[in-house]
Amino acid sequence: MMSKTISGFSKLSKSNKIDWIVNTYFSNTEEAKRILKQYWNNNEKLQQLHDEFIENTVTNYYLPLGVAPNFLINDTLYTIPMAIEESSVVAAASKAANFWLDRGGFKTKVISTTKIGQVHFMYHGDFKKLQSFFNYVKPILIKDAKPITKNMEARGGGIIDIELRDKTEDINGYYQLHASFETLDAMGANFINSCLEQFAKTFKNEGLLFEGFSEEEKQIQIVMSILSNYVPDCLVRAEVSCKVEDLSDNDLISGEDFATKFVQAVNIAEIEPYRAVTHNKGIMNGIDAVILATGNDFRAVEAGVHAYASRHGKYSSLTHAKIVDGIFTFWTEIPLALGTVGGLTNLHPLVKLALELLHKPSAKELMQIVAVAGLAQNFAALRSLTTTGIQQGHMKMHLMNILNQFEANEKEKEILTEHFKTNTVTHSAVVEAIKELRVKN
Repeated sequence: MMSKTISGFSKLSKSNKIDWIVNTYFSNTEEAKRILKQYWNNNEKLQQLHDEFIENTVTNYYLPLGVAPNFLINDTLYTIPMAIEESSVVAAASKAANFWLDRGGFKTKVISTTKIGQVHFMYHGDFKKLQSFFNYVKPILIKDAKPITKNMEARGGGIIDIELRDKTEDINGYYQLHASFETLDAMGANFINSCLEQFAKTFKNEGLLFEGFSEEEKQIQIVMSILSNYVPDCLVRAEVSCKVEDLSDNDLISGEDFATKFVQAVNIAEIEPYRAVTHNKGIMNGIDAVILATGNDFRAVEAGVHAYASRHGKYSSLTHAKIVDGIFTFWTEIPLALGTVGGLTNLHPLVKLALELLHKPSAKELMQIVAVAGLAQNFAALRSLTTTGIQQGHMKMHLMNILNQFEANEKEKEILTEHFKTNTVTHSAVVEAIKELRVKN
């Protein structure tokens, strides 16, 4: 079936948008419309709030919001909210939290909170003249941005510095104003971008008046002004440590053997990109789930984190482990630019609830909690990989999804859950077990 184009779609009412979609793309229009509408919120005011988050909203898309309790972080107990669809993530995080609860818990600290924005521009002329102009205009850039920075400065944040960077080795005539910012409890994207656009305006206008430039040199071309989601100086550290002999909690493997295999697994992820990508994806399972639950931008964090993992020229592990004098230590240092004010944090009721669950954290505290979620997730994954294998726990968590695919009733779920406590879970094994059970009944 050929799709139809449409003009003025965004101006249609929500019901008319839905009518066009179902009539254009679906054979069973009533069923498609029913599915879209069944996810609407009965509270009209709340639904309107969701409708206005983005353009062309037709329904809500739900993810489960789970919680992982018993996280001891810097001697404070947390229950961490996680929004995610992957079956084993919350269970793994909870298991790691319980493991470390009586082994001293997680220790964290914020190393730095600097964020970056850049004005990208083209200049064809004498670099010494540009440097002279920059030295002249820098205080004017900061002064002209005062109306934007005034409130942030009153809270202790604002512009940290502005540098002129010569990038002409990469692109002819390409330079940057490279600015650093402190945005406190705000993620700060709008604040930074507003400052940058003011910098660009002032820089261009002052350049036209600068007597040291020739007429050609005065024609500075602003290409764009935008924050960077690469924040290698917005860093948080999270770690766990204990005596090697305390790592064992069953008879299957000694603490010494576990520690050795665990460190080897991390070392492999440090040098082998094929392993590192999957290793880091597991870390991001925990991080993204908390970022989503707290109304932050997981896409920005993902981009920045993976760039950081490649900062030495080769993609590598975001976590590290060592054994020194009988002490096992597992840690991460990771860039996280997060906010607890502004954006969805002031709008989405579940985000407000999630932040209250976390004791209403500052941005720095949230950085630490999120880093812990990533470290815990990675610990749980590596613990499974180096002992029982990943599939045993993962497939048992996946069992319910398979049963729901086949619309198993409560009695069938009860019988089959019991059956697979002592049998290997695979998709084909579950399908076969459902068929046999239904034949018997």
